[in-house]
Formats: sequence, structure tokens, C-alpha cells
Amino acid sequence: MVVLAASICTRSGKPLLSRQFRPIPRSRIDSLLASFPKLIPINSQHTTVETSDVRFVYQPFEELYVLLITNKSSNILQDISTLALIVRLISSLTPAMSEPAILHHSFDLLCAFDEVVSLGYKENVSLSQVRSVLEGESHEEKIQEIIARNKEAEAKEELKRRAKQLEMQRREQQKRSAAGGASGMGGMAGGYSAAPRYEAPVSQQEYRTPSPAPTAAKPAFKGSGMKLGGKKSRQSDLISALGGEADMEPEPEPEPEPIVEEVAVSADVLDKVEQDPIHVTVKEQLSVTLLRDGGVQNFELKGDLDLRITDASLAKLRLTLTPKDHADLQFKQHPNVAKFTGSEKVIALKDPSRSFPVGQGLGVLRWRMTSKDESHVPLSVTVWPQPRGDGTSDVAVEYELEAKHLALRNVVIQIPIPPNAFPSVTGDANWRSTSTSFIWTIDSIDEDAPTGSLEFQCEGDADAFFPVSVGFVAAGSLPDIDVAKAVLVDGAEQSFSQEKILTVDKYEIV
Repeated sequence: MVVLAASICTRSGKPLLSRQFRPIPRSRIDSLLASFPKLIPINSQHTTVETSDVRFVYQPFEELYVLLITNKSSNILQDISTLALIVRLISSLTPAMSEPAILHHSFDLLCAFDEVVSLGYKENVSLSQVRSVLEGESHEEKIQEIIARNKEAEAKEELKRRAKQLEMQRREQQKRSAAGGASGMGGMAGGYSAAPRYEAPVSQQEYRTPSPAPTAAKPAFKGSGMKLGGKKSRQSDLISALGGEADMEPEPEPEPEPIVEEVAVSADVLDKVEQDPIHVTVKEQLSVTLLRDGGVQNFELKGDLDLRITDASLAKLRLTLTPKDHADLQFKQHPNVAKFTGSEKVIALKDPSRSFPVGQGLGVLRWRMTSKDESHVPLSVTVWPQPRGDGTSDVAVEYELEAKHLALRNVVIQIPIPPNAFPSVTGDANWRSTSTSFIWTIDSIDEDAPTGSLEFQCEGDADAFFPVSVGFVAAGSLPDIDVAKAVLVDGAEQSFSQEKILTVDKYEIV
């Protein structure tokens, strides 16, 4: 197996990035990439194409091609495995498969290609190993950072010590002045003077003055003394006492943060569930960041199952989940709950003689799911701005329910608009606008009414209407986590109530 080059090009054959692992002239690579799109048959389902000299192993990715150029005797299965790893690396290193993103991260991509293929042969590495090599963490660098932080902390302590020493000297000076004044007034026949006290000698190297003038001509301390109560006065007095070694720059005023208008979506709109002595609550929180041109930038779902028992006679039981394919979920049980064994998912205590707590909720199970698959997104929202050429744009908004088993309530689609713009809406919809946002509210999206659309005209270009925020609440579980039955340890099956709530932590289109 010999990989001659790993490249990224556009659909028209324009090369964006190429790494040659064998000595090949650049003109040769340019000609190969330019002729490559013309070799692909129309409506072809294959990912390889050959010429008389080389073989192209490729994968289309949005508007680009990721391809390997190999010799014709290369192992095609190993080439496909190498290409898959390179595609995963590109997806993890770039926020989007676009020409600007590829060019911006070109150096990181070239380094990643070198870690995967060496002299034309694939290295035995994984995605995590390549990422760790690219991050290049240095143990020596961390040690130097710790040393630098320790030096900074020591300098601060030294500054405090000097400030304390100066304050003691100032108090001693005041005592001497007060004692001298009382002696001069003659109130006492013998005339007392201030008792001399030992003062630690101060090194001239520590307190160096910029002027050779004698210190008697300039008083070291003002009559008001140092004020240690405030940070600014303490620093200014200390610098003054140290002879003006540094000029304190005024701290810049913090810039006012922009006001972000948020629309809250409450779970109070869901129907209340009447609780039985055995009550199960399934709560899930979704965080999604989607790309405006399609694709998932970030997807994370977190969920937990809470068990509440109000009857002590029912505290020894087992919960059985409905058997479904949950391969994408990562489960984690409570420390006192037994792990899942086999295909059946049963929630039970490790010690069968113990009981679940009575009168209080206990989180017995948690799960988490991350994915780049757009099919897991429950609601797809498309915002399509079309500039008119006069400073305004026609914005078309459309939504579609992807998770048909969910019924979304109180759906809010919030689109930013230029300040003080006045949108004009076509059609009948529940909408309103603020000084910076256009807000479309839909009471319910379910299987009976899964789609909807709206159009409005507003000032601004295409980028002015992003990022779009979406909020909703649903009575259900996105991966359809469900408790099938509750059985006591003696085998008696019990009735129970179940409540499912899905909320949104972050749902953006950027």
C-alpha cells in the first residue's frame, strides 16, 4: 500500500490543501486534482476511480472532496480506512467543511496528515492519539508556569510585608512627634523625651530614590499617613514611599456589556401528572448548535431518572426499562444501584435486602448522548434570508418536527434583527419584535401539525439574522427512555406513575 498524496479540493477540482508523501511535482498534483472531478461518473455510488497511472479514493463532503491519491496496486480496504480517519480528523479540527475553514486550519491539517501517513504507509494510530500529539502538551512548560505563579505570589507577599513595615515606621514617627511636642510645652518639670526604640536598618538597594537630593529636604511621609483601607490608596502611598519607582496607570473603566434579550420557556405549560406511591420522573436537557447551511456543530443530551416512593411497603422493588436500541447512550447508575447486565435493563439495588429511600426522590440512573448526526435533532429550523439589494432582506422561516413521538409546547424562535428595525410580516402568526429581536411563538408542534412557515421583510443583510435561538419544552424523552414495569422483590408487579420532561439548555443556529 502506497499513498502518494492526501488532498482536499472543490467540486470543480480547485486544490485547497494537499500533502505529498512521495516526491511528486506540484504541477503533477494540480493536473491530477483538476482532472479528478471529470472522472467521476454521473450518479455513481462508488468512492473510487482509476486512471492509467493512479487511483483516487474519495469521499464527497458538502461542497468539497477529501481524497487519497494512491498507486493502483494499493490495498483498497486499507485506503478506505485511512480516508475515514482523515475525514474524522478534518471534522474534529475544523468548525465547518468550507473553503475558508480549511484554509484557516491548513497547518493543523497538514500536521495531522503526517501523523496518519508516513512515507506513503499508514501509521497504526487512532483519532485520540493524533489529537494528543497535535495539542503538544509539555511537562516542562507546565513546571515553568507553576514556577512563574509561585514567583508572582512571593512578590505579592513581599509587597504586603513592605507595606506593613512602612506602616509601623509611620506610627513610630507620629509617636515621636507627639512626645516632642509635649516636652516643648513645658507641662512636665523634668521634661520627658520619647524613648528610643530599635529600628531595623533599611537597605539602600531596596528603597532607591531617583534623585540624589537628601531625604531631609523631602519628607518621607505625609501628615495624613498611609490609608490601608483602600486598594488604590495603599498602592499609591506605597509607590510614593518607595521613591516613585513606577507610575501607576489608572485602571480602565469596564466596557458596558451588550444587553442580550432572552425569552424564557417554562415547563409549567405541560400537563401535571397525578403521582402514585411509586413515581418515576424522567428529565432531559438538550444542548444543540447547528450550522445555517446544514450539519451539527455540537449535540449533547443529558438525562436522569428520579424514583420517589411514598409507601414504605413498596420500597423494595426493581424497575425494568422498555427494551429499545439505546446504543448511542452512555448510562451511569447510582453507586448503590447495580449495573446493567445482559440485554434487559433493570434498575435495582446491589443489595436486595436494602430498600429505596421513602419520601424523597433518588436519582437512580443518568445518561448522556453526543452526536454529529443531524437525525437526532428533534426540531429542524431553517432561516433563509434573501437580500433585496436596497439594504433589506426577505427572510423565510420554516420548521419541521423530526422526533414524531414528541409534542413540543411553547416553542419560541428568536431571530436577531438590526437595532430599531421594523419587520413586516406576511401571513398570520403569533409574533412580536423588540429593539434587537424578532420572536415567533408557536403554542404546539406535534405529529398532527409538524410543520410551519413564516416570511417577513426587514432591514439588514444575510448575516444580521444569525445566530437564531430556539426554545421549547416537551412531555417526553428524546431517546424514548421509558419504564415498562415496577416489580417488588417478591415478584408482585405494582402500578406506578411516570412523568417525562424535555427542556432546552441551548438551541442555536449559527
